[in-house]
Amino acid sequence: MASGRRIGVVSHRSGRRDLVLYDQDDPDACIASLPLTDDEAEALADLLGASLMLGQLAGLRSQAAGLLTEQISIPAGSPWAHRRLGDTRARTRTGASIVAVLRDREVIASPAPSFAFQTGDVVVVVGTREGLDGVAAILAETESDG
Repeated sequence: MASGRRIGVVSHRSGRRDLVLYDQDDPDACIASLPLTDDEAEALADLLGASLMLGQLAGLRSQAAGLLTEQISIPAGSPWAHRRLGDTRARTRTGASIVAVLRDREVIASPAPSFAFQTGDVVVVVGTREGLDGVAAILAETESDG
């Protein structure tokens, strides 16, 4: 936090989750704990998960010259809505990898080839500029193209 305070989420084996506030003078000491409902924990995970993953990808980009990330939307009317990721053959055709899909407020990391796209999905792709352009072209194909 900007104030220098440290917070965390503790996930217990029982499934219970607590939002905790740590002591500023002793970072190992918890001074307050707030139990989270399943809905609250899911909302917090969604909020932190998307920004954390995209932040990690941005950090990765700065470490690897020539490696880029891009977000590509599946618009309404796309022939890829309800089709499987494996049908794109994106990695084979371009060398770029689809590493995640952002759907509503959910991050679907490392989607399997059987994963089906939906209208409004945002596809997160990692690769070279050529590879990213290739995936964008694939996802822009019309029924008659593919």
